[in-house]
Amino acid sequence: MYDLIIIGGGPGGISAGVYASRKQLKTLFVTSEWGGQSIVSPDIQNWIGTPHISGNDLAKSLEGHLKEYAGEFVTIEAGKKVTNVSKLDEGFKVTLDDDSTHEAKTVLVATGSVRRKLPAEGAEKFDNKGLTYCATCDGPMFSDQDVVVIGGGNAGFETAAQLLAYTKSVTLLHRSPEFKADPVTVKKVLANEHMTAITNASTEEIVGDDFVTGVKYKDKDGNEHTVDATGVFVEIGMVPSTDYVSDIVELDDYKRIVIDPWTQQTSVPGIWAAGDCTNIKYHQNNISAGDAVTALEDIYVHLKTK
Repeated sequence: MYDLIIIGGGPGGISAGVYASRKQLKTLFVTSEWGGQSIVSPDIQNWIGTPHISGNDLAKSLEGHLKEYAGEFVTIEAGKKVTNVSKLDEGFKVTLDDDSTHEAKTVLVATGSVRRKLPAEGAEKFDNKGLTYCATCDGPMFSDQDVVVIGGGNAGFETAAQLLAYTKSVTLLHRSPEFKADPVTVKKVLANEHMTAITNASTEEIVGDDFVTGVKYKDKDGNEHTVDATGVFVEIGMVPSTDYVSDIVELDDYKRIVIDPWTQQTSVPGIWAAGDCTNIKYHQNNISAGDAVTALEDIYVHLKTK
């Protein structure tokens, strides 16, 4: 039986993995991929200590850090997902997608969240036919074209900034009256002459034939408009990756794991959670890393004082 099983390969999970090794806890580290959500970001500027780093480079750096410290204490299972966590008389059983099972005295959940799908008519039909959820992956294919970004948070404006480097024009649609992105980011992006941003715009339909040709939206008065575009980039938030623990820990109305912010403990003694899969107010790489370290410190105390 392991002392701890860590689930998730983003900044939170990896930070916990490094600390687990340093505290000599026998640990199983499970991740389907390295780096978390930020792997798609071309330029991360708020990872403390590093003024500029791409998401891909950050992922490699995090992976390298954990492997450097893993030693004899942290066993890494990469490229695998956890499908279930269940309670045992003593500890927990974790099942992976290869049907293997592993037991541990404690569990740390740090699986973050995934991109929310656009609920508009035609979104599913045109997925990968002009509509995409990854500007870094697909953006260059829309060089010199008119595109739309849906979402007015930091992710939406960062995507717009990236696309402005090579597209003909970018129109951003945001359903609320105020943008959620940082004011500095909003001001900088809107200063580009090829950028247009529309608030109170409710996206109704993605239109096209074999490929996207435009986006229909309604304004606050219910009037319908169409923006001609050959590309649509969706940035409307995230859905917590918590289905595999939904039967064991308490979740809130948004499927986020409810935690005690003092310790990161969940409703179940022996299970902790950190990062974007939890019901914390703010979601950032640095916060995820810090919360995971807090959890690990509490896990260590729990294991050594039982």
